[in-house]
Formats: sequence, structure tokens, C-alpha cells
Amino acid sequence: MSNVMDRFLKYVVVDTTSNPESETFPSVPETEIPFADALADELKEIGVQNVTRDENGYVYGTIPSTIEGYQGPVVGFIAHMDTASDAPGAGISPRVIDSYDGSDIELGNGLVLRPADFESLKGNVGGKLIVTDGNTLLGGDDKAGVAEIMTAAEYLIQHPEIQHGPIRIGFTPDEEIGRGVDYFDVARFGADYAYTMDGGELGELEYENFNAASGLVEINGISIHPGSAKGKMLSAALVGMEFQSLLPVFERPEHTECREGFTHLISFEGTVDRARLQYIIRDHDKALFEKKKAFLQQIGDFLNKKYGEGTVKVTVADSYYNMKEQVEPYPFLLENVKEVYKELDIEPIIQPIRGGTDGARLSFMGLPCPNLGTGDYNCHGRFEYVCVDKMEKAVMVIVKLCERFAK
Repeated sequence: MSNVMDRFLKYVVVDTTSNPESETFPSVPETEIPFADALADELKEIGVQNVTRDENGYVYGTIPSTIEGYQGPVVGFIAHMDTASDAPGAGISPRVIDSYDGSDIELGNGLVLRPADFESLKGNVGGKLIVTDGNTLLGGDDKAGVAEIMTAAEYLIQHPEIQHGPIRIGFTPDEEIGRGVDYFDVARFGADYAYTMDGGELGELEYENFNAASGLVEINGISIHPGSAKGKMLSAALVGMEFQSLLPVFERPEHTECREGFTHLISFEGTVDRARLQYIIRDHDKALFEKKKAFLQQIGDFLNKKYGEGTVKVTVADSYYNMKEQVEPYPFLLENVKEVYKELDIEPIIQPIRGGTDGARLSFMGLPCPNLGTGDYNCHGRFEYVCVDKMEKAVMVIVKLCERFAK
């Protein structure tokens, strides 16, 4: 599976950062579409059939069945092509560490990747790592998944003696900005079930995720010359600060873990005249999720009573929901993974996702879709790294799952 590393190194140097402010789809067509075309060409070259790149940038393909007259379930594997905008994604210069010795890793740009700060490094001593140069993210989220699916596809095609049904492949744009399956054609994809390869530690098996919403708070102030402002001025910026102060401190991301939800202020722009606050709301529990959304509205109502109707406008929009209720009716989706992990001597890590994946929305679109680990760590930042050994094992997870579904 050594070519999974070669593919990964080839993919990550291509800038496919998605843009949450864009109104197009995909959000950055000038970079995302050429990358999608390159992946489609590569799929064709290795022998995948019915390969298409549609007008929205989705790439679909089929690995033919090796079982004559196959009548079993059709399984698919999905990864996203874009990378997050939380750190620079252009000019990525990855570095390979052939055998990690457990010491601190000097990345560059004054940054040091330390086991004392990132516990996962201790579990990768002796492994082959790929790290950043301290100036960008790495792009393992989710080009590790793309490379693993591509490599597994090539392996299956080169080994027709492996018994499996038809396997569907899908690569999506704009997952990082929550639009990854806006135009995903489930019927065209043609799978009964699927897995996203979009996790962290190898062995992750995730089928619970946050219920998610976005919140926008718009505040109208009254701007008066400060020399004559007494009794007249209303600072929108200060009202915005007051709005934030009324939210529970210990329901911020930095104070939560596991299944604990949060309300997170992601941006604040404000002057005396106008202010704008953007939030994301997350909770695994649907009732608590609804309560958090309602509380934003209640704060807005309170401040409108205090400062005058129309001062504060709160808009809340749901983004995606917890896939658990859509996946649990199909326990074999989880049992198959556990059996494959056991066969490959991989310790299962079953945990809720403190985020979301394309699979969450796909599960509500009729395609039950748990998520699997890829061997990528510290995503969305300059401390991101991958373990090549675990990526290679993730390739075999895909191969073995294809075999198991055929049984």
C-alpha cells in the first residue's frame, strides 16, 4: 500500500480550500473543479467504471462486482476533496519522517509538534509520519480519505480474485463549509449503504454526531456624536457584548467534551451603528439542541424589551442532525466494521463525533453512512499530521469491508 503515501503527497499540494463566503457551488470552482477532474481521470486510469464528474464538482465511479449474478447490498465509500479555511491551504510543503522517535518535531515558522501537547504522537512512535512546515495545514482532512479510497479501488481492481459486489465511490466538494452534499445525487450514486472516510485515529467508528445550527445576530445601534450622546446613543457593539455575556460561560467549546453541546461565537464585527455576531450551536441531544436555539431568541427578545423593538434580530437555521437514529436500524453497518477491525488487529474507538460529516446529512437523505478513521490528526491547523502506516491499514479496512458485505 506504499502508493497511498505517494497519492497523498500528490493531492495535498493542490489548494482546494473551500470558501464559506462564496455564493457559488462548488465554492471555489477554479481550484475544486480541476482537482475533481484529476481524480476522475485517475479513477478511469486504474480501471474504475462509469466515472463521471458532474456540473457541481461531484465525482462518482463504480468498481465492478467480481461475483456473477450478485444480488447482495451495494456499499459505497465517500471522502471530501476540499480543505478547511481555518489555516492556510495554499503552498503546502509536507515533510516525511520515516521513523518517528518520540521526540519533539520542529515544524518551522517557530512551531514545535510536541508529545506533551499532542498525546496522539505517543501512539505513533516508530511510524512514518507526514507533517507540515508550520505555515499551512496539511490537508489530511480529507485527502487522507481520498487517497485511501483511491488506493483501495486500485487494489481491488488488481485483485479480481477478491469476492465482492459492486462498490461505489464518491468524492465531494465543500464539506468543510457544510455544503458537501447539497447536490449529491443519492440515486445516481447507487449504494444501499456507505461509509465516509473522514475521521482521525485509525479504528474510529462514528455514528453519532452533533445536531447543528447556525445563528446570526444583527444589532442596530444609534450613532450620535459622543459630545452630545447623553441619553441618545446606543452602541450596537456594546449591545453585542451584552448579548454574548448572557450566554452560559460553561457552554462554550473550550469547556465541553464528549456529548456536551455548546454555543460558539465564531465572529463579531461591531461599531456604534451596527454589529453582527455569528454563532454555531451544537448538541447531540435533540431536546438540549432545541433549548440552545430557543435561548438565543430569548436573549434577543430580552434586549429588544430593554433597548427597543428592532434593536436585535436573531436568525437561527438548522445545518444537520444526529445520524444515530438513521444508522442504528442497520446494526450490521457497525458489526461489519468491528469484525474487520478485529481481523486487522485494530482497536475499535466508538465515540460520538464532536462535529459533523457528509455522512450525517446523507443518512437523512436515505443513505445510512457511518464514519471511519483515516490516520489523520490535529486537522484544521498547522499541527496537523498523518501516520502513513495507519493510512495503509485504513486501505485494508476498505478492502475487507467490501469482502464482508459480499458475504
